[in-house]
Amino acid sequence: MTEPMKSSSAGLRLVVILPALNEQATVGSVIRRIPSRIEGVADVRALVVDDGSSDATAAEAAAAGAKVVSHGRRRGVGAAFQTGIGKALEMGADLIVSIDADGQFDPATIPTLIAPVVAGRSDFATASRFADPKLAPNMPPLKRWGNRMMSRLVSHLAGQRFHDVSCGMRCYNRAAALSLNAIAAFTYTQEVFLNLAFKGLRMVEVPIRVEGVRRHGDSRVANNLWRYGVNTLWIIFRCYRDYRPMRLFGGMAMAMMVPAVLLELFLLVHYLRTGSFSPHKWAGFTGAALFTLGLLSLLMGLLGDMLDRHRIYLEEMLHLVRKSNLGHQPPDHGDADPR
Repeated sequence: MTEPMKSSSAGLRLVVILPALNEQATVGSVIRRIPSRIEGVADVRALVVDDGSSDATAAEAAAAGAKVVSHGRRRGVGAAFQTGIGKALEMGADLIVSIDADGQFDPATIPTLIAPVVAGRSDFATASRFADPKLAPNMPPLKRWGNRMMSRLVSHLAGQRFHDVSCGMRCYNRAAALSLNAIAAFTYTQEVFLNLAFKGLRMVEVPIRVEGVRRHGDSRVANNLWRYGVNTLWIIFRCYRDYRPMRLFGGMAMAMMVPAVLLELFLLVHYLRTGSFSPHKWAGFTGAALFTLGLLSLLMGLLGDMLDRHRIYLEEMLHLVRKSNLGHQPPDHGDADPR
């Protein structure tokens, strides 16, 4: 699905999307600090997705020069991100940068973030708070530990080492954005990694300094770390289940069938030695139950594998439809600069 980038001489259109919920104190400042001139980029625009704010977030964003799309009610940062990606593609974006509206990310670092994508070395670049220890932000120890564990899990599942999978500052080229199919409403950060990694897109981390604590208010996603952890793990499980069903259910089958066989062998040896199943009949019943559950898991893996093939075909078709439809969108003649 990888497509060649436009030449630098032709210039690229960059759309910076900012999912926002009650960020009137910071959204205007973030928009105004987005660089208007970036090497290889001819057109920079800001797009704010107002996720049902009850304050003046939308008005502040519009006053700062951003295009604003409002959900009308709170749907979640993942849903706001999906809306932003779709609208940015409609606006003719060649590059899409996602950045939080709370001021933790410095918009002046956008040129550093997008450099490997503009150069054609990567389809997706993410700001990494921990790749360079010198740039690591100050944050509560529990939150830092949670980030480390989540990065290890996603790295293991994706088959590529990442230091930070929860940072919301990222850059996508048009090919990555067109092929992306994120569905979770709660958040999108880990799902995007797995989605793009499973599709073989080129991914890179860019060390960037980020503030570890919000200046205003609380995080709408990670204000409760236990809730965030449970919801995120569920999103990761569903993503891995859909893209790697045989590995998931096949692994579960092996985890049950191997001890089942060992228990039955233990019972057989006991019977050959004593001529009786007592007092270890439990081993036979337990082994039979585990073996049955293992066979059911294996069957689920086989069914999931068949569904996975259909998903691949459907996503290829969706990618082609998106590419065709968005390739014939009338040009967006809105203001070329977000400020």
